[in-house]
Amino acid sequence: MLHIINKSPFGHESLATCFRLAKGGDVLLIEDAVYAATPGTALESLITAALDRFNIHVLQPDLDARGVGAEIIGGVHAVDYGGFVDLVTRNATSQSWL
Repeated sequence: MLHIINKSPFGHESLATCFRLAKGGDVLLIEDAVYAATPGTALESLITAALDRFNIHVLQPDLDARGVGAEIIGGVHAVDYGGFVDLVTRNATSQSWL
C-alpha cells in the first residue's frame, strides 16, 4: 500500500498516526510533509525508526519549493513526479492520511 502524507508533521499527527497504524508499505511525503525528511529535526528519530517497516519517499519538487532540498535523512528516497507515478502504479491501493 502507498501511504501519502501531505500535512506538516509539526502541526498535524498524520505522519505519526500512519506509522502507528499501518503495517508497512511505501510512504510518500508531499507538500508540507516533506519537512519530516529534513535531518536534524525532532522527527529524525521517528523517520529513522520507521525505515524498518516502510520504504519512505519524499517528493523532490516539494523539497525544492520549500528550500530544503539539499539534504534528506539517510534511507529516505527523493522522487520526482515520474517517481510519484511509479509508486502509484506499483501499489495496488493508496491511503491519503489527512
